Amino acid sequence: MFIHLGGDLVMKTERIIAILDHQNQGMSKENQDFMKGYQGQKRTVHVTDDPPKSMVITADEIYMSPISSQTLKRRAEANNGGFELEDSEDEEIN
Repeated sequence: MFIHLGGDLVMKTERIIAILDHQNQGMSKENQDFMKGYQGQKRTVHVTDDPPKSMVITADEIYMSPISSQTLKRRAEANNGGFELEDSEDEEIN
């Protein structure tokens, strides 16, 4: 199935590893370092000129989407019943 990320960009849900909120203030140091690595390698794609609300992580690039992570999550789940995203707010990573 496919998911619309904004603008003219549509992607297969199978390519998506994670969908994250784009809030630099709330990102962990590990996530900030991860983003800097991708940006340094020019592997970050801005879907539109609008300010990003979410980051869609694939094996090759990070897509900065103007659509909220919750909306993208609903679209992904609606398009593919087997593709469920977990809310990371309640999870603790050890």
